[in-house]
This record gives sequence, C-alpha cells and structure tokens, in this order.
Amino acid sequence: MVIPEALRRRYEEYGQAHVLRYWDELDAEGRQRLIGELERVDLERIDRLVRELVRAEPVVPIDPAGIRPVPIHRLPRTDGERAARRRAARVGEAAVAQGEVAVVLVAGGQGTRLGFDGPKGTYPIGPVSGASLFQIHSEKIVALSRRYGRALPFYVMTSPENHAATAAFFEANGRFGLEHLRLFTQGQMPAVDRRTGRLLLAGKDHLALSPDGHGGTLDALAAPGPEGQPSCLEEMRERGVRTVFYFQVDNPLVQIADPAFVGLHREAEAEVSFKVVEKVDPAERVGVVVELEGRPTVIEYSDLPAELAERREPDGSLALAAGSIAIHLFERSFIERIVGQAELPYHRAIKKMAYMDEEGRLVEPDEPNAVKFERFIFDTLPLAARSAIVETDRRIEFEPLKNATGADSPATVRQRMSDLFADWLESAGARVLRRSDGSVPFGIEISPLYALESSELKGRIPENTWIEQPLYLR
Repeated sequence: MVIPEALRRRYEEYGQAHVLRYWDELDAEGRQRLIGELERVDLERIDRLVRELVRAEPVVPIDPAGIRPVPIHRLPRTDGERAARRRAARVGEAAVAQGEVAVVLVAGGQGTRLGFDGPKGTYPIGPVSGASLFQIHSEKIVALSRRYGRALPFYVMTSPENHAATAAFFEANGRFGLEHLRLFTQGQMPAVDRRTGRLLLAGKDHLALSPDGHGGTLDALAAPGPEGQPSCLEEMRERGVRTVFYFQVDNPLVQIADPAFVGLHREAEAEVSFKVVEKVDPAERVGVVVELEGRPTVIEYSDLPAELAERREPDGSLALAAGSIAIHLFERSFIERIVGQAELPYHRAIKKMAYMDEEGRLVEPDEPNAVKFERFIFDTLPLAARSAIVETDRRIEFEPLKNATGADSPATVRQRMSDLFADWLESAGARVLRRSDGSVPFGIEISPLYALESSELKGRIPENTWIEQPLYLR
C-alpha cells in the first residue's frame, strides 16, 4: 500500500508532511488508520489556527472601559417577583408537557483528577447510596417524564475515549429506566507543537488528538448518526423539540429542565439563556457574564482584568458578579443556524502531551509542549439576537465535582447534598441533627424518584420525625 499521492501533496503543501515519516515502518492496519485520520483533518483550518493562535503575537488585553454589568433576572425578593417567577414556571411546564424540551448532557471527561478510573459520569457520588452522577441525572429525567406525562429525550455527549465505557455503563444499569436515551460523540482536533505549529503524533500511526471543547457540542449534535441515522438535531426536529436544556455532568444539583428557567427563556423570546450565580470571591474560577461593547459576553476568569474582577458596589458586592455555571438553554433553530452559517471561535490551551520524536521514541514532556484547539459553548451568547440571564441560588444548584480533595471534591459535594436534603426534610416538618455550623454530620440522600423538590416531601414525612443517622429515601 502506497501513500495516496493527493494526500501526500496536500500535507507537503501545508508543511505537515512529517506525519508520514514512519510510513515504511507501519503494517497495513497502521497505514489504514493513519490515512483515515489524516483525511479527516481540515488542514486549511489548522493552518489558520496555527497562524492566529500559535505564531501570532499575544492578544491585546480587554479594555475595561467597554465592560458593563449584564442585566439579570435576579432571584425573586418581593411578592410580585415571586408571582412573576411562578407565571414563568407555568409557561415552562407547558413546554415540557408538550414535548418541546430536550436535555443534553456533556459527559466526555474521565475521572482522572478524582483518582478514578472511568468516565466521570460513573463516579459514585450519592452521600448514602453511592449513586453515580449518571444515575442521579437520569432519575431526574425519569421523574420529570412521569410528572409531565411525556418522555424527555435525553442526549449524552461522550468522547472517543469514554464512549464505549459510558454505553456499557448505561446498558448494565438498564438505562436507569429512561425511555429515550441517545449517546453521541464529541469531535476531536489535532494538537500541534507550541513552538513550531507542527502536528504532533501520539504514535507512528496515530495523530495526537484531543476533544474540541464543549463548544463542539453543537457540531456534534448536527453530525449524522451511525449507519445513516439522523443527527440528534434532525431527531429533535422530528419530535417537535424547540428548546434544548444543556448542562455538564459534574454538577449533581442541576435542576434539569427547570420550568421557571424555561419559562423566562420563552417569555424573553430568547435564542440562548444562561443560568448564573452571584460571585462573592473575585478569584472564583468561573467565567463572568458581562456586557462587552453592548453585547452580552462571557469572559474567562483568567482573562478578566484584576481591576474589574475586584471592583465593588457601594454595598460591598462585586460589580461583575454573574458567574456562569454551564447551565444553558438553546433554541434548536439557533443551533441549526450556528452550525450552518457560523463557526464558534477556537481558543488555545497549552498542555503537556506525549509525542513521537524524530527518532520514533515516545516522549513524555516535563513542560507544556502542545497547543490544543478548543471551542467554548459560552461563545454562543453574543451571537444570539435575544438572550436571558437568570440568577440561581448556588446553595441549591451549583456544587461541581472536580478535584480529589479540597474544594469541589467528593467530600464537599456529598456534604452540600446532605445539607440540602436536610433542608428539604425540615421544610416538610422533620427535625435533623446538625453541627454547630449548621452542617449535617452524616449522609442524607433523596432520590429524584422519591422527590424532585422539597414540596414533594410534604405529607410524606411524619411531623417531628427525628433524623440522627444516615438516611436514603428512594
């Protein structure tokens, strides 16, 4: 088998022919694998990204003069605001009941940072049961489907690295009772050397590839399914889905398809909506939603000038406090327009990646040596004709699982879940043993199949029930 001449010429034209240097050492299977990967690379795009993100001068810092706080639907504080939020919830409930809402979960990551060997969604996080993240999210969807008498279609984005393991996990658990579950795979981009811009090889027959970022979700939804299956977006259109609820796997507190959020989105005739929490620490590692030159935009915490990040209002609160927590709504028609007519910008991430050197040896670098190209889902915000930014209470909806120890770890997530469920029980008339700081000294867990929210516990828990040991309601 010889190298296809057109392929060789194309890679020579773009100065990337080194990826073929080991051709004579490969067997037929290796050659076929390499050709398949090389044919899928958009060399014109890679060449442009190398020019813009590898060889170009650093981007000029953001001008603070063009940044303003973004208008936000604040948490209700008055009777009138609470009544308005209830009206919005009724609009959202109707949308869910009519089958107009689908759920998309981004779950391409592994549990490496947690010291866990497997897809992150399979991590056992339930404070008492050890239920996985996937189980908790799935049970919420099952409970919502029962509540509204209509199955919510559930789409889970995996990565090539964890797709097979994720599919096997759902099948081994009977899909957790889901009526509609579809897995789809995230796209990948080649990584390049940070000094030269040359494509890196992870093996003699294999490019160094990495996920294309959560912004790649939109293209992945639009990609044809296996064996001629319609894309996820086409399937949504056939089912009558108008609005897509998007979230990431690491946050077990997400209020999936929250009716008030959906209703506010619909009332604003928004194409994109974001949930945010109020930042209280300028150094918190979440993006900030702002107005930049009159358009709503998310600025990464690392890109926000310190003078803006630390600016305070007269009452002491942060001036730019709308922290993005990766809970979004998209109109299906907006996603179709974006993937058909526009491309989200790529960002560079400088990372350590193993690579084949010129002698054919696999090198594990000590320092970051590679540039990965990623797109961010929040870059959709300034492209929308209309949007809604909705505040939520971090105490009840944001406790991500990211680290093995310390902040955002299994210990903090399980504690937050236990404390929240204790609040639910107390609102239903129970009494719960607590520490002096208000936290619960043992695990409490309520499956979504038992109750989706605190109001569903009323009448199910005997008045003045004393809870002083681990409890799991399912």
